Amino acid sequence: MSSPAPSMLDNLTLNITQEIRVRASLDATFAALLEQLGPYNEVGDDKPMPMVLEAWPGGRWFRDLGNGDGHYWGAVQAIKKPTLLEICGPLFMSHPVANNLQYRLSEEQGGTLIKFHHSGFGLLVEADRNVKDGWKYIHERVVRRAEAGRKH
Repeated sequence: MSSPAPSMLDNLTLNITQEIRVRASLDATFAALLEQLGPYNEVGDDKPMPMVLEAWPGGRWFRDLGNGDGHYWGAVQAIKKPTLLEICGPLFMSHPVANNLQYRLSEEQGGTLIKFHHSGFGLLVEADRNVKDGWKYIHERVVRRAEAGRKH
């Protein structure tokens, strides 16, 4: 018996959920998250890709290449420091798509729990579906930064 073909909706949606445990305070973890998504963003070891994250409602999240050049990734849809950061926009995708990122932070014994959810809808190409490892990499850097209590 063959498995059923994916529905059209499955082809148009992306859903990634991760829980990240951090042995650091809520404030330190939220600050590390903003730093890692902003000026300390990277795409791999020794491959910096600094971003600008304007941490207020409507603030932009973008890559500034200088001279008015760059890449728009999204806008801050909601922020409640230090428990919520929500961003909506195309992210790294250069085709018709809408994405929503949610970071919900809460205190737990011994530190902070980050609940991350990335949902996307639109014309998704195969490469878009491989972002789970990229988010994992970023989140590992957030943990390291928060737990070290200093910039890396």
